[in-house]
Amino acid sequence: MHRFYISPENWNRGALTLTGSEAHHGRDVLRVRRGEKVVLFNGQGREITAEIVDLGSEEIRLRKLDEAETPALQCRIVLGQAIPKGKNMELIVQKAVEIGAAEIAPIISDRTIMQVDSESAAQKQSKWRQIVIEAAKQSGQNWVPRVHAPMKLAELFSAAAVESFDLRLIGSLQPGAQYLKKVLADYSSEHQHRPRSVLMLVGPEGDFTPAELALARRDGCQPITLGPIILRVETAAIYCLSVLSYELLIDSGG
Repeated sequence: MHRFYISPENWNRGALTLTGSEAHHGRDVLRVRRGEKVVLFNGQGREITAEIVDLGSEEIRLRKLDEAETPALQCRIVLGQAIPKGKNMELIVQKAVEIGAAEIAPIISDRTIMQVDSESAAQKQSKWRQIVIEAAKQSGQNWVPRVHAPMKLAELFSAAAVESFDLRLIGSLQPGAQYLKKVLADYSSEHQHRPRSVLMLVGPEGDFTPAELALARRDGCQPITLGPIILRVETAAIYCLSVLSYELLIDSGG
């Protein structure tokens, strides 16, 4: 069945309607028909199977058939991604949704090539937000990650930008960085449970600068290495999220 997104502020189980771009996509692209069953989700774990009862020029009205709730993932993983060049950020955002990130924080690093002013930042945030919704539709994800506005690393560490984390990590090419597996094992051994919230920072082409790494370490980030092979930015992000998802989002039964 086709999946459609209704924002939480418009989520009304008693009067289900698709409007705007979702109505256009259903009516003019997917060409849904009256009587067809579809799935609606609000990005906060709620899902409704509904039947289309009316196809109007401005909206699609539906009738609820069944409702379900998807629990939140066991660990809140926040990806702090330095904005790479080209369209690689779009790929990273898409894959972050599929792998299970709870939030995506685009970072304007010292080595970010792309120029980002306030107007372009708002445009990019809006575009990334739409990519997140489309990825959630396609992957069956009922929790839509929050996409922050692009910010400097120092802003990310401010109290207004992020909450406390059980574990803060930063990918590093510098000597002394530990393997992610060891960091996770050490945490579980010390606390007798797996971390329930993780901030994962991934740098741009050429890595974070020494000053940025020093800032991150002062704010509690542990440098991790991804091995002897230098990975592309998008590969590094997907690698880190995949390992964290496997280790922290899947019930170990323990």
